[in-house]
Amino acid sequence: MLVEIITGLGVAMGISVGALLTKDMAGTALSGVAQSAAVVGGALMAVPASALMQRKGRRPGLAVCYLVGSVGGVAVLCSALWNSLPLLFLGFFLFGSGNTGKLQARYAAIDLATPEKRGRDLGLVVWSTTLGAVIGPLLAAPIGQTLPGVPQLAAPFAFASLSFLIGGAAVVLFLRPDPLMLSKELSPSTPKESLGLKVAWRAVLASPAARLGISSMSIGHLVMVAVMAMTPLHIGETHTPADTLKIVGIVISAHIAGMYGLSPVVGWLTDKLGRRPVILSGIAILITACAIAGTAGDRTGQLTFALVLLGLGWSGTMVAGSTLFSESIAVELKAPAQGLADLATGMTGASAGLVSGVVVGYSGYPVLTLLAALATLPLIALALRPLPEPAVAKS
Repeated sequence: MLVEIITGLGVAMGISVGALLTKDMAGTALSGVAQSAAVVGGALMAVPASALMQRKGRRPGLAVCYLVGSVGGVAVLCSALWNSLPLLFLGFFLFGSGNTGKLQARYAAIDLATPEKRGRDLGLVVWSTTLGAVIGPLLAAPIGQTLPGVPQLAAPFAFASLSFLIGGAAVVLFLRPDPLMLSKELSPSTPKESLGLKVAWRAVLASPAARLGISSMSIGHLVMVAVMAMTPLHIGETHTPADTLKIVGIVISAHIAGMYGLSPVVGWLTDKLGRRPVILSGIAILITACAIAGTAGDRTGQLTFALVLLGLGWSGTMVAGSTLFSESIAVELKAPAQGLADLATGMTGASAGLVSGVVVGYSGYPVLTLLAALATLPLIALALRPLPEPAVAKS
């Protein structure tokens, strides 16, 4: 939980200023490319990280993610100093690995959890991100003025990089015993050899519950990223430059509080009501959030409320979807399957971030929110289908 707090600070700082920095360096149409680069980089990192976890455990895999993310933060900082767009996008590509570490950490929470507590345990780890993630955007403006000679929108990445380094060191020192390796030792049926991505993918396709879980994570993340990534630009278009960074800090902090603040409650509801009802509730909240954000205009209060709901809807689809997915996969396949899940989630989010900048550039923020809401329709159809009891849910 300590690592989630520390690294949440770095991720949130990057989220709050990334699009604005890219807009200043590359223009509005490319403002979503930086977010997409971060998400793609994080998604691709999930594959080797999960392979490393499969062989050596959670500890080395998480540490590598945070180390690569830290290097990315330094690269973004240098890109602003040298006015280099290629280095900017490479930096964001590497920076996304830090968020991959955060996402993979949620699975560590349920490696040893009992079936009746999986949702709550996962939700508690997600919740632990709240403190750092909420404070991060609020600190972006004052931190931006602390490094002489460094652009205000780039300075937060120096501190984000440091937070990843501290998080990686904490994982290496304190995540003992390794929960994934211990869960394998406690499962007498687990084969000694490592199973690869192809076997894991076939297992996902064969399980209706796993398919719903991965779809819930992916589509919920797509909607959230599309709207959240372009919200700072929307604020910049409706407010003065002097007010923009402060308002962005408030709105994004509220959004992140919505993502993580109630995740223990979401996890508890996932255990009490079931995975599928919480996924459907999350979808309904996401659609509501899109409608409110799209009609907010320059009303900061309404936009802030919409972004809180956007975060809460994401929490429902992510916590319930992650729980359903993990319990639907046998223990010997968990690490590669979870890597595939985060790859799919990241790539859909990256697509959303890339397209969102183009949509806003040509059609505006309200059209973006409408398209984001419509993107939930396939997930609604899938979630309304009855599910069999997961085969490994009670193991």
